[in-house]
Amino acid sequence: MARIVMKFGGTSVADLDRIRNVARHVKREVDAGHEVAVVVSAMSGKTNELVGWVQNMPKVAGADHSIYDAREYDAVVASGEQVTSGLLAIALQAMGVNARSWQGWQIPIRTDNAHGAARILDIDGEDMVRRMKDGQVAVVAGFQGLGPDNRIATLGRGGSDTSAVAIAAAVKADRCDIYTDVDGVYTTDPRIEPKARRLKKIAFEEMLEMASLGAKVLQVRSVELAMVFKVRTFVRSSFEDPDAPGMGDLLNPPGTLICDEDEIVEQEVVTGIAYAKDEAQISLRRLADRPGVSAAIFGPLAENHINVDMIVQNISEDGSKTDMTFTVPSGDAEKALRVLGENKEKIGYDVVQSESGLVKVSVIGIGMRSHAGVAATAFRALAEKGINIKAITTSEIKISILIDGPYAELAVRTLHSCYGLDKS
Repeated sequence: MARIVMKFGGTSVADLDRIRNVARHVKREVDAGHEVAVVVSAMSGKTNELVGWVQNMPKVAGADHSIYDAREYDAVVASGEQVTSGLLAIALQAMGVNARSWQGWQIPIRTDNAHGAARILDIDGEDMVRRMKDGQVAVVAGFQGLGPDNRIATLGRGGSDTSAVAIAAAVKADRCDIYTDVDGVYTTDPRIEPKARRLKKIAFEEMLEMASLGAKVLQVRSVELAMVFKVRTFVRSSFEDPDAPGMGDLLNPPGTLICDEDEIVEQEVVTGIAYAKDEAQISLRRLADRPGVSAAIFGPLAENHINVDMIVQNISEDGSKTDMTFTVPSGDAEKALRVLGENKEKIGYDVVQSESGLVKVSVIGIGMRSHAGVAATAFRALAEKGINIKAITTSEIKISILIDGPYAELAVRTLHSCYGLDKS
């Protein structure tokens, strides 16, 4: 017998028939004798609808602005998961499974006061664990908790993944199964490269890089939590037959295991290729090369919640001037340029240049730590395809390359092939 947390996303609970299918997956684990908690998202599209209602309500009510109370935003958008958890509990009860729904405040899941993007501080799962030991399935509304002001607080988009991993850590689950519309983590996006392979295992660090660099399989914060608390996490498909052979395998169910790198016996040099579209590059030319110039640039950007990624600095031959180039999401480019303009005198740059529509392609693998020439292989392969590189950043297990947007798919396929990821 094991203790398992199962999480189902919006597409998995999109309608009543799919909720029934989720109930069959849950019943399979219950019939096998396991203690089960289930975390659910809102039905597909429901959160967007609720957010739209909140954003439109001030003007509908006669205000000349679209400003709203973030606490009431949370009260509204958290209702989507409440509906799903109740419906799934009803479905399980109809199948003869003892189940009840839990909202975040009932457990409780304690969060900070950042309404709309709260972070989990503590989970008191004692009552829930006691009921699970008695054979009751806990169906938990994901994406939500209880803030210090005793109000519902939501965790930000994709927060149900974070809820599931945090609950798994709190109840000391043997594993956390993330059910989604794909059957695992692939070497790259199969829609771009049909030869992409499903990985049997991937290290926490690799998955964290892939999630932060564009892979949409898991939310970044959930991977961070899994890595910190060593929560063995399986990415699985909710659309496979719940009763198919192997679906109930306790140790190695179908899908991809995200785990500590010590569990991966044969580590590949490169595990996967990720990409992020809609990057913008901003360059500040002829800055004075003096202490504090970087703080003068990136401090105001951080204060305006603009995430800066790749940073490249070029110092002039005489050491008196420097150029600073960095990337931001294209959607933040206009805001970033405005902030830089407001701080031009303090920063002391001569001219600012910007370019949007770029793509960041990243090569990821923990095997890079012990292998030389990984970057050279990428640069050579891209050069042979006539792809110009605008910027490069590296870490111990990652190489990120900035290129023009139209070359994104060609670059992904080229890199996927040159590292042999398309070979079974």
